[in-house]
Amino acid sequence: MTVSNCASAGKSASAPAVIAIDGGNSKTEVLVISEDGVVLGSSRGPGASPQNIGVAGCVAALEDLVLAAFPDFGQKPSAVHTSAYLAGLDFPREEAVLHAALAARGWSDTLTVGNDTLALLRAGSAGVGVAVVCGAGINGAGVGPDGRVHRFPALGKISGDWGGGYRLGEEALWWAVRAEDGRGPRTALQAAVAGYFGKPTLLDVVQGLHFDEIDAASIHGLCPLLFAVAAAGDEVAGDVVTRFVEEVSVFAAVILRELDLTEDAPEIVLGGGVLTGVGAPVIAEIERRCLKVAPRAVVRVVDVNPVVGAALSGLDALGAPEAAKAALKAATQRV
Repeated sequence: MTVSNCASAGKSASAPAVIAIDGGNSKTEVLVISEDGVVLGSSRGPGASPQNIGVAGCVAALEDLVLAAFPDFGQKPSAVHTSAYLAGLDFPREEAVLHAALAARGWSDTLTVGNDTLALLRAGSAGVGVAVVCGAGINGAGVGPDGRVHRFPALGKISGDWGGGYRLGEEALWWAVRAEDGRGPRTALQAAVAGYFGKPTLLDVVQGLHFDEIDAASIHGLCPLLFAVAAAGDEVAGDVVTRFVEEVSVFAAVILRELDLTEDAPEIVLGGGVLTGVGAPVIAEIERRCLKVAPRAVVRVVDVNPVVGAALSGLDALGAPEAAKAALKAATQRV
């Protein structure tokens, strides 16, 4: 866990107004924000999705992080509003259970709980438009000007998902193994994947994974390698990346149509570890496909962490001035 406290540096004497939480599958971030948009404290820890660690485990992990973000405000967190957005809240019943569990902690007067895709959307827009996130998993959500929301569950194959970072890593491994044993076409993934694991052959990699001598979680790390091999011109890797581009574009297209945004100039926000790291050519192809559905759309990769979107949503709930939101975004924008 990492902790930062800005109030102690004398940046603001304002009281905490918003506890902002973004809980993903691989990491969780917390910000404590004053009503004038100053970051008073922050913390970061491992993923806290209730789907992965249960509601009790999620609440315990979040409480540790919230306490860590309040080093100058005593052991009892106290704010006006908590804005908590987490992966794994795919159905209303899941949101309701976590809302009740967090409300019982008494951190703030009011509380909003939602899926983390909505925090991403707010991080890159005014809160209206489309967000597609790809990190460990993949998901999308949209909010129309009339307040209608369109979302998808993100439960893997049973909910029709394809293209999260781990799955892309599996695809790279799958094609590499088949190239080595002759069941598939030749591809530069064969040598690249073996080299990634530091093994002479893919058979050694397969045995290492099978006998738990190689951590299966390391497969996720093949995702950047896949995009690099594709960018170098490898046809097999390129086909996987093309399928990924299509999947991201389909998420956006369905949401645009469902919310009647195709004739407007909607904002399409892309985020998550995979989409923020794929490079300009991949983003350009996603944009090209999105513009075929909504020609006036604005496609952008988010330039702040999604927890900033959670904080902005909290400031929205408090009716904070636009200057406070602008100050927050300016202070947290990635260089």
